[in-house]
Amino acid sequence: MSDTVLSLVTLAARKHGGPKLATLTAYDATSARLADAAGVDLVLVGDSLGMVIQGAANTLGVSVDDVAYHTAAVARGLSRAVLMADLPFASYPDAASAFSSAARLIRAGAALVKLEGAGHVIGIVEHLVAREIPVCAHLGLTPQAVHRFGGFKVQARDAAAAARLKADALALQAAGACLLVLECVPAALAAEVTRSLEIPVIGIGAGADCDGQILVWHDLLGMSAPPRPRFVRDFLKGHDSIEAALGGYVAAVRDGGFPGAKEGYR
Repeated sequence: MSDTVLSLVTLAARKHGGPKLATLTAYDATSARLADAAGVDLVLVGDSLGMVIQGAANTLGVSVDDVAYHTAAVARGLSRAVLMADLPFASYPDAASAFSSAARLIRAGAALVKLEGAGHVIGIVEHLVAREIPVCAHLGLTPQAVHRFGGFKVQARDAAAAARLKADALALQAAGACLLVLECVPAALAAEVTRSLEIPVIGIGAGADCDGQILVWHDLLGMSAPPRPRFVRDFLKGHDSIEAALGGYVAAVRDGGFPGAKEGYR
């Protein structure tokens, strides 16, 4: 594992010929340190903490205070990986609110923030980027819209929805997003979006053709409660330590062994 300190510039360069981006959530300094030592490139303090840390049924109760607290803790455990933090539900209804929320997370130690959706969010992305706050966009299954979707379901399976997602991805890139997360969309659609963009695309339940992959810490270590989504793989199984499991995940992302064909959607 290289000890080179990574940046948004070096991650962007990996779109063109570099190894795929191994991304993982973390919520505390110890987990961050282990992920960093294993070679994880990008660490996300996700609003998934509402489910895996706080025990809620979804992410909607997570506050900016919660994410800022965990971001500061994770930042103390990192020495080389890039740190990203989620803007939680209702923290970016307009440009001014988004800037205030995002600035708190940057001050806590994040290098960039992630926010979900398109529509009015496209203008918010442009607003943040113009004010020196890097942004990762998130399309497909956006957990903050769980009630509108009627649950955690695969998205963009019909032609109209796929066309909207492709148009939204291009619009978010044009607004200045430097990364895109695609969650729970058909693998063929994710591959098409990945080819169409100049920014790296990180998949979760989006097939093997994205520029990188992300998993939740607890899912990677087999700690999540069943039923588990098909894109989840227990990397601790077959390994004798958390360190070995993390190293196995990073290696599998980079050599294309994860995700497999059965770990995606059609």
